[in-house]
Parts: sequence; structure tokens; C-alpha cells
Amino acid sequence: MLLDTFETQGLLYNSNFKEGAGAGLQAYRGDLVLIEGEIADNLGRRKPPVATLVGAVLLADETHLKFLAGSLDDIAHLTPLVEKYGAACTPGMSALLYVVNIDKPMQVEAGGILFVLLPLSDGLIWNELVDELRLEKGDFKGQSSGGKVVTVYQAYRDYRPKYETVTQEVAGSRANGARRAIHGAV
Repeated sequence: MLLDTFETQGLLYNSNFKEGAGAGLQAYRGDLVLIEGEIADNLGRRKPPVATLVGAVLLADETHLKFLAGSLDDIAHLTPLVEKYGAACTPGMSALLYVVNIDKPMQVEAGGILFVLLPLSDGLIWNELVDELRLEKGDFKGQSSGGKVVTVYQAYRDYRPKYETVTQEVAGSRANGARRAIHGAV
């Protein structure tokens, strides 16, 4: 399975879960490495990633990603996302990304993928995604973690945002310098 391949390559980071989601599908929630950390020692172990897709929600079959959602700290990280994972995406698929350093929603076509980009500097990606797709708690009743990702994917297939479509260059020029709100021990 594709997600097993990502796991053996060390691309799944801070994993919440990776499990079967029925009908030859696997679901994943956690972070997805966009820019790997440099090699730390002679054994090939790496330092922590330089950039990740935070709170990634993935649904994949044997060879392709069917669904992709998560949060980018910087709109500029859209380029490494497309370069690293574009070939694994289902042709013509759409993806929903929250971006910390943009001010208004937009859509961008990059690498044959239509990305819906929404501003978000603070919040839980899963909760924001469920709200955006207008799903209720009852929609997930009795489902496994993987089943919940399938439910989100099915809701996303009916999602029709009406945000302005811009080029990747224009999207990159709309960065506002905002940073992710970090919360920790007081």
C-alpha cells in the first residue's frame, strides 16, 4: 500500500494512526514530511523534518492518494508538497489545505491537482475540516478512525467551493508573514 511505502521512507511523522479503511484503502492522520531534515550521522538517521504538512489527513489505495488535507505553515511549502507527492495523487484530484500565512481563501491548480487554500493560524485541522465540510458528530457514530477519514472523503467529493482561482505564483505573492500560534505549558 502507498501509505506503507511512505512509512518505510520515513515520510509519516508524529503519526496519530495509519489503518485500513475498507475496500483496499488505507487512512492516515498525523504529519506528512515535505522537506526532510539533513542526515545526522553515519547510519543515515535524519534530523527532524524542516517542513511538514501538519495534521495531514490522507486516504490512499495501492498506488494513489485519493484524498489529501492538512495545514501548511507557509504558502511556499505548496511547491515541495507538489514535487514530493504530486505523482502519487489521483489524476484530477482536489485537496484542501489550511495555510497559516494567507489572508483569504483561494484555489490553486498545481501539478494537475486543484488545491483549496483556506487561512488558518490557530486550530485543530481535523475539527476545521469537519466544520468546513458541514459534517456533524453523528455522521461518524460507530466508525473506526479509518472509516471517519472515508466519511470526510465522501463529503469532500460533494464540496464545491467558490473561491477565486489563482496561479501558484499569485498565491505565493499573497503570503502575509503570519506564523502558527504555538501553545505550550505555562
